[in-house]
Amino acid sequence: MKYELLVFDMDGTILDTLVDLKNCMNHTLRLHHMPERTLDEIRSFVGNGIRRLIEQAVVSGTSIETLDAIHRDYMDYYKIHCADETKPYDGIIDAIRQLRSLGYKTAVVSNKAHPAVLELCDQYFPGLFDIAIGERPEVARKPAPDMVYLALNHFEVSKEKAVYIGDSDVDVATAKNSGLDMIAVDWGFRSRECLIEQGATTIISKPEEIMKYV
Repeated sequence: MKYELLVFDMDGTILDTLVDLKNCMNHTLRLHHMPERTLDEIRSFVGNGIRRLIEQAVVSGTSIETLDAIHRDYMDYYKIHCADETKPYDGIIDAIRQLRSLGYKTAVVSNKAHPAVLELCDQYFPGLFDIAIGERPEVARKPAPDMVYLALNHFEVSKEKAVYIGDSDVDVATAKNSGLDMIAVDWGFRSRECLIEQGATTIISKPEEIMKYV
């Protein structure tokens, strides 16, 4: 075993959440009489947490007070509708099960709100992750390394014995900032070309390929 711990991003890596993110965002925009966003626009906005998604989706020049109200309305709606259309990517559950059967420890580190990360892990990946860490006020979100370090400390695993698995430019930067090797996946929210431009060197197209690099 080259690594002991596999740290997975969530959105775009293990779960296809894009349609629910779009639907929840557009519902909230309609509440505030703002134009809706397309799936491709939402795809380009995600990766840096809900607040940043909202800031990019709203009309330019929106006040802080309105942003705060939209954030509250979004979270209220998202709590109920975060998994209406969400589904695991084909093959990812089997791949994680196989990796765990071989003795690998597994973690999720996501910029999604922490309660949603826990809920989605319980719903779609019961028993498949030893720890799940989402965005919360006291911990800097990715690409800062803080959440990754929480996972490393939980297992008492060194950077050299962990690998980060993600789908976006934010994930490439997170791995670099954390000092971890990275496996980039091209089935998520960013193209292979984007990943290469951001510096990814190991890129896979199917979950079963993870085994080749760990």
